[in-house]
Amino acid sequence: MSYETITLKKEGRLAKLKLNRPAAMNSMNEMMMKELADCLEDLKTDQEVQVLIIQGEGRAFSAGGDIKAMVDPDSPMDIEAVMVHVSRIAKALYTLPQVTIAAVHGAAAGLGFSMALGCDHIIAEENSKLAMNFIGIGLVPDGAGHFFLKERIGVPLAKQLIWSGKVLNGHDALAKGLIDEVTAEGKASDYANAFAERVLQSPVSAMLASKKILHSLKEHELEKVLEMESEAQANMRKSADHLEGIQAFVEKRKPQFAGM
Repeated sequence: MSYETITLKKEGRLAKLKLNRPAAMNSMNEMMMKELADCLEDLKTDQEVQVLIIQGEGRAFSAGGDIKAMVDPDSPMDIEAVMVHVSRIAKALYTLPQVTIAAVHGAAAGLGFSMALGCDHIIAEENSKLAMNFIGIGLVPDGAGHFFLKERIGVPLAKQLIWSGKVLNGHDALAKGLIDEVTAEGKASDYANAFAERVLQSPVSAMLASKKILHSLKEHELEKVLEMESEAQANMRKSADHLEGIQAFVEKRKPQFAGM
Protein backbone atom coordinates (compact mmCIF):
# COMPACT_ATOMS: atom_id res chain seq x y z
CA MET A 1 0.00 0.00 0.00
CA SER A 2 1.25 3.49 -0.85
CA TYR A 3 0.85 6.50 1.43
CA GLU A 4 1.16 10.27 1.03
CA THR A 5 2.27 11.33 4.52
CA ILE A 6 4.17 8.27 5.79
CA THR A 7 6.43 5.58 4.39
CA LEU A 8 6.69 1.92 5.36
CA LYS A 9 9.69 -0.16 4.35
CA LYS A 10 9.98 -3.85 5.14
CA GLU A 11 13.34 -5.61 5.35
CA GLY A 12 12.54 -9.20 6.16
CA ARG A 13 11.54 -9.39 9.82
CA LEU A 14 12.18 -5.67 10.31
CA ALA A 15 9.87 -2.84 9.24
CA LYS A 16 10.57 0.90 9.34
CA LEU A 17 7.70 3.37 9.55
CA LYS A 18 8.60 6.99 8.89
CA LEU A 19 6.44 10.07 9.40
CA ASN A 20 6.94 12.03 6.20
CA ARG A 21 5.75 15.64 6.40
CA PRO A 22 9.19 17.19 7.02
CA ALA A 23 8.19 20.71 5.95
CA ALA A 24 5.62 20.68 8.76
CA MET A 25 7.96 18.95 11.27
CA ASN A 26 5.81 15.85 10.77
CA SER A 27 2.84 17.48 12.47
CA MET A 28 -0.19 15.26 12.04
CA ASN A 29 -3.03 16.41 9.85
CA GLU A 30 -6.14 14.31 9.34
CA MET A 31 -4.63 12.41 6.41
CA MET A 32 -1.51 11.42 8.35
CA MET A 33 -3.60 10.26 11.29
CA LYS A 34 -5.73 8.08 9.02
CA GLU A 35 -2.71 6.69 7.20
CA LEU A 36 -0.93 5.89 10.46
CA ALA A 37 -4.02 4.10 11.75
CA ASP A 38 -4.43 2.14 8.51
CA CYS A 39 -0.74 1.21 8.44
CA LEU A 40 -0.58 0.05 12.05
CA GLU A 41 -3.77 -1.95 11.72
CA ASP A 42 -2.36 -3.68 8.63
CA LEU A 43 0.80 -4.55 10.56
CA LYS A 44 -1.33 -6.34 13.16
CA THR A 45 -1.98 -9.05 10.59
CA ASP A 46 1.61 -9.25 9.31
CA GLN A 47 3.00 -12.61 10.38
CA GLU A 48 6.54 -11.99 9.06
CA VAL A 49 7.53 -8.66 10.62
CA GLN A 50 8.69 -9.00 14.23
CA VAL A 51 10.27 -5.58 14.89
CA LEU A 52 9.03 -2.12 13.93
CA ILE A 53 11.06 1.11 14.09
CA ILE A 54 9.09 4.37 14.07
CA GLN A 55 10.88 7.64 13.28
CA GLY A 56 10.43 11.00 11.58
CA GLU A 57 11.77 12.42 8.33
CA GLY A 58 13.64 15.73 8.43
CA ARG A 59 14.41 17.63 11.63
CA ALA A 60 11.81 16.19 14.00
CA PHE A 61 10.07 13.03 15.11
CA SER A 62 6.72 14.82 15.21
CA ALA A 63 5.59 18.24 16.42
CA GLY A 64 2.20 16.73 17.30
CA GLY A 65 -1.18 17.66 15.89
CA ASP A 66 -1.22 20.16 13.05
CA ILE A 67 -2.36 23.36 14.79
CA LYS A 68 -2.54 25.29 11.53
CA ALA A 69 -5.04 22.74 10.24
CA MET A 70 -7.12 23.32 13.38
CA VAL A 71 -7.59 26.99 12.50
CA ASP A 72 -7.82 26.66 8.70
CA PRO A 73 -11.11 28.43 7.79
CA ASP A 74 -11.25 26.82 4.35
CA SER A 75 -10.87 23.22 5.58
CA PRO A 76 -11.60 22.99 9.31
CA MET A 77 -10.42 19.85 11.09
CA ASP A 78 -13.27 17.44 11.85
CA ILE A 79 -12.58 16.72 15.53
CA GLU A 80 -14.86 13.68 15.69
CA ALA A 81 -13.19 12.01 12.69
CA VAL A 82 -9.76 12.97 13.99
CA MET A 83 -10.36 11.44 17.40
CA VAL A 84 -11.49 8.20 15.78
CA HIS A 85 -8.17 8.02 13.89
CA VAL A 86 -6.18 9.01 16.99
CA SER A 87 -7.81 6.24 19.02
CA ARG A 88 -7.19 3.73 16.24
CA ILE A 89 -3.49 4.65 16.21
CA ALA A 90 -3.09 4.18 19.96
CA LYS A 91 -5.00 0.92 20.15
CA ALA A 92 -3.24 -0.60 17.14
CA LEU A 93 0.18 0.50 18.40
CA TYR A 94 -0.39 -1.00 21.85
CA THR A 95 -1.64 -4.32 20.47
CA LEU A 96 0.91 -4.80 17.67
CA PRO A 97 2.46 -8.29 17.54
CA GLN A 98 5.86 -6.70 16.98
CA VAL A 99 8.53 -5.19 19.23
CA THR A 100 8.13 -1.46 18.59
CA ILE A 101 11.02 1.03 18.78
CA ALA A 102 10.68 4.82 18.71
CA ALA A 103 13.78 6.60 17.38
CA VAL A 104 13.30 10.23 18.45
CA HIS A 105 15.20 13.24 17.20
CA GLY A 106 14.15 16.88 17.41
CA ALA A 107 10.64 17.46 18.69
CA ALA A 108 8.33 14.74 19.93
CA ALA A 109 5.45 16.82 21.21
CA GLY A 110 1.78 16.33 21.96
CA LEU A 111 0.36 13.50 19.90
CA GLY A 112 3.85 12.78 18.59
CA PHE A 113 5.04 12.19 22.16
CA SER A 114 1.98 10.02 22.89
CA MET A 115 2.88 7.82 19.94
CA ALA A 116 6.52 7.53 21.01
CA LEU A 117 5.43 6.61 24.54
CA GLY A 118 3.25 3.86 23.09
CA CYS A 119 6.32 2.03 21.80
CA ASP A 120 8.05 -0.80 23.67
CA HIS A 121 11.51 0.80 23.56
CA ILE A 122 12.17 4.53 23.22
CA ILE A 123 15.48 6.00 22.10
CA ALA A 124 15.94 9.78 22.05
CA GLU A 125 18.82 12.01 21.08
CA GLU A 126 20.22 14.17 23.89
CA ASN A 127 18.92 17.44 22.47
CA SER A 128 15.46 16.11 21.63
CA LYS A 129 12.50 18.14 22.86
CA LEU A 130 9.93 15.84 24.41
CA ALA A 131 6.73 17.37 25.75
CA MET A 132 3.17 16.46 26.62
CA ASN A 133 2.30 20.05 25.81
CA PHE A 134 -1.43 19.93 25.03
CA ILE A 135 -2.00 22.26 27.99
CA GLY A 136 -0.39 25.09 26.00
CA ILE A 137 -3.41 25.20 23.70
CA GLY A 138 -6.02 24.36 26.32
CA LEU A 139 -6.39 20.67 25.47
CA VAL A 140 -5.91 17.34 27.24
CA PRO A 141 -3.48 14.66 26.01
CA ASP A 142 -4.89 12.27 23.45
CA GLY A 143 -3.55 9.25 21.60
CA ALA A 144 -3.68 7.50 25.00
CA GLY A 145 -1.17 10.00 26.39
CA HIS A 146 -2.72 9.61 29.87
CA PHE A 147 -2.48 5.83 29.67
CA PHE A 148 1.07 5.64 28.31
CA LEU A 149 2.39 8.21 30.78
CA LYS A 150 0.80 6.39 33.70
CA GLU A 151 2.25 3.09 32.51
CA ARG A 152 5.73 4.60 32.28
CA ILE A 153 5.97 6.86 35.33
CA GLY A 154 2.81 6.59 37.45
CA VAL A 155 -0.07 8.98 38.15
CA PRO A 156 1.63 11.71 40.27
CA LEU A 157 4.44 12.42 37.81
CA ALA A 158 2.08 12.02 34.84
CA LYS A 159 -0.09 14.81 36.24
CA GLN A 160 2.97 17.02 36.74
CA LEU A 161 4.05 16.62 33.13
CA ILE A 162 0.55 17.03 31.72
CA TRP A 163 -0.26 20.11 33.77
CA SER A 164 3.10 21.82 33.21
CA GLY A 165 3.62 20.93 29.55
CA LYS A 166 7.32 20.99 30.40
CA VAL A 167 9.77 20.36 27.56
CA LEU A 168 12.41 17.76 28.40
CA ASN A 169 15.67 16.94 26.66
CA GLY A 170 16.85 13.36 26.26
CA HIS A 171 18.79 13.23 29.52
CA ASP A 172 15.89 14.69 31.52
CA ALA A 173 13.45 12.24 29.93
CA LEU A 174 15.74 9.31 30.73
CA ALA A 175 16.10 10.40 34.35
CA LYS A 176 12.30 10.49 34.72
CA GLY A 177 11.88 7.04 33.18
CA LEU A 178 10.11 8.32 30.09
CA ILE A 179 12.58 6.81 27.64
CA ASP A 180 14.94 3.83 27.64
CA GLU A 181 18.08 5.18 25.96
CA VAL A 182 19.63 8.58 25.25
CA THR A 183 22.08 9.05 22.39
CA ALA A 184 24.28 11.74 20.90
CA GLU A 185 22.79 13.97 18.22
CA GLY A 186 22.24 12.21 14.92
CA LYS A 187 22.55 8.72 16.42
CA ALA A 188 18.96 7.73 17.26
CA SER A 189 18.46 5.86 14.01
CA ASP A 190 21.75 3.96 14.40
CA TYR A 191 20.87 2.98 17.97
CA ALA A 192 17.40 1.89 16.89
CA ASN A 193 18.84 -0.30 14.15
CA ALA A 194 21.33 -1.83 16.59
CA PHE A 195 18.62 -2.53 19.16
CA ALA A 196 16.39 -4.05 16.47
CA GLU A 197 19.24 -6.33 15.41
CA ARG A 198 19.75 -7.49 19.00
CA VAL A 199 16.05 -8.28 19.29
CA LEU A 200 16.05 -10.20 16.02
CA GLN A 201 18.98 -12.29 17.28
CA SER A 202 17.02 -13.08 20.47
CA PRO A 203 14.15 -15.55 21.03
CA VAL A 204 11.79 -12.85 19.83
CA SER A 205 8.74 -15.12 19.75
CA ALA A 206 9.02 -15.51 23.52
CA MET A 207 9.42 -11.75 23.91
CA LEU A 208 6.29 -11.14 21.88
CA ALA A 209 4.35 -13.75 23.85
CA SER A 210 5.23 -11.88 27.07
CA LYS A 211 4.23 -8.57 25.48
CA LYS A 212 0.85 -10.03 24.53
CA ILE A 213 0.23 -11.32 28.05
CA LEU A 214 1.17 -8.04 29.73
CA HIS A 215 -0.67 -5.81 27.27
CA SER A 216 -3.81 -7.93 27.06
CA LEU A 217 -4.39 -7.29 30.76
CA LYS A 218 -4.54 -3.55 30.08
CA GLU A 219 -6.56 -3.37 26.85
CA HIS A 220 -9.87 -2.64 28.54
CA GLU A 221 -8.30 0.22 30.50
CA LEU A 222 -6.74 1.59 27.31
CA GLU A 223 -10.10 1.57 25.54
CA LYS A 224 -11.73 3.40 28.44
CA VAL A 225 -8.99 6.02 28.49
CA LEU A 226 -9.35 6.58 24.74
CA GLU A 227 -13.11 6.99 25.15
CA MET A 228 -12.64 9.53 27.94
CA GLU A 229 -9.91 11.41 26.05
CA SER A 230 -12.13 11.71 22.98
CA GLU A 231 -15.02 13.10 25.03
CA ALA A 232 -12.80 15.51 26.94
CA GLN A 233 -11.03 16.70 23.80
CA ALA A 234 -14.31 17.41 22.04
CA ASN A 235 -15.36 19.53 25.04
CA MET A 236 -11.99 21.30 25.28
CA ARG A 237 -12.08 22.15 21.58
CA LYS A 238 -15.14 24.33 22.31
CA SER A 239 -13.51 26.12 25.24
CA ALA A 240 -12.44 29.76 25.26
CA ASP A 241 -9.00 28.73 26.54
CA HIS A 242 -8.43 26.45 23.55
CA LEU A 243 -9.44 29.15 21.08
CA GLU A 244 -7.09 31.57 22.85
CA GLY A 245 -4.30 28.97 22.91
CA ILE A 246 -4.32 28.25 19.19
CA GLN A 247 -4.74 31.92 18.31
CA ALA A 248 -1.75 32.80 20.48
CA PHE A 249 0.25 30.00 18.84
CA VAL A 250 -0.52 31.32 15.36
CA GLU A 251 0.28 34.89 16.44
CA LYS A 252 3.46 33.75 18.25
CA ARG A 253 2.51 35.33 21.57
CA LYS A 254 1.90 34.16 25.13
CA PRO A 255 -1.73 33.05 25.64
CA GLN A 256 -3.95 34.73 28.19
CA PHE A 257 -6.04 31.92 29.68
CA ALA A 258 -9.18 32.60 31.70
CA GLY A 259 -9.90 29.08 32.95
CA MET A 260 -12.97 28.75 30.72
